[in-house]
Amino acid sequence: MDRVMPVPEALIGMRFDIAVSRMLGVSRSQAAAYIDRGEVSIAGRGSQRSAQKSEKLAQGDSIEVAIAEERDKPEPVDYGMRIVYEDDDLVIVDKPVGMAAHPSVGWTGPTVLGTLKARGVHITEYGPQGRQGIVSRLDAGTSGLMLVCKSELAYREMRRQFSEHEVTKIYYAVAQGSLKQDKATVDAPIGRDPVADFRFTIMPDGRPAITHWDVMERFGETTYISVNLETGRTHQIRVHMSSIGHPLVGDTMYGANPVLARGLGIGRQWLHSMKLEFKHPHTRLVVHVESELPGDLAHSLETLRARSRQQRQAV
Repeated sequence: MDRVMPVPEALIGMRFDIAVSRMLGVSRSQAAAYIDRGEVSIAGRGSQRSAQKSEKLAQGDSIEVAIAEERDKPEPVDYGMRIVYEDDDLVIVDKPVGMAAHPSVGWTGPTVLGTLKARGVHITEYGPQGRQGIVSRLDAGTSGLMLVCKSELAYREMRRQFSEHEVTKIYYAVAQGSLKQDKATVDAPIGRDPVADFRFTIMPDGRPAITHWDVMERFGETTYISVNLETGRTHQIRVHMSSIGHPLVGDTMYGANPVLARGLGIGRQWLHSMKLEFKHPHTRLVVHVESELPGDLAHSLETLRARSRQQRQAV
């Protein structure tokens, strides 16, 4: 791919790697890799030159893109993943933990898109490079329902429904500690952590983020909750629960106690995408799908219930 792209007015003054990420529709880490390999450079100010990722773009700059075609690209592999719904427009999968939504720099493990392609499932070409068909994704460490679009119509309409908060997304989670209220809402903007850019944090100038949670069961040291996302920011549930002093069990990135997680046999954040409801992009009929807790989460939940019963009997 060879092209020169003028820098939009809105990106002037922005870091080179962030601007590349936004202009090419790739992750920031992918943009950084392109820059490091010299496949993306700054054209302007009278010359074409390489630049540091942190360099700020100026008026009159353009970005020159010369990304080499991928060679010896491995064939997609079916790593095993349950499909819970499929038609000509959509496919909804039950993503296992340890599987990324799509390929990315540094990730060599299984992906949802790779598994679908290995099964011969056609995915629309609409969407950012490498993430075609995806309108809402899950972290590799989060399991559960994830929707992928097979048609242009589905991609455009589902993207609209997600952006206008018309999709109901329910997650089940176990948070550390005893939540004081039976239900509450966290309304706090989220942005990328300026110190550690692989994390996210509450920031006054971040993107709006709203999380509603309801208590389902209490175990003293932990609380089993149902979470309804009004928005869908990266790491939103994890960041919001940590911000109120109740990180998800197993989520050491956001302050969880690793000893508690090990005692429950959990090696990841206790978070599962359980329910998804939306209007079908073609028929306009309501589609409602539900998942089941995977083995590791179900086992840990039974352990918490057993401990809670023992504690009540001891009183």
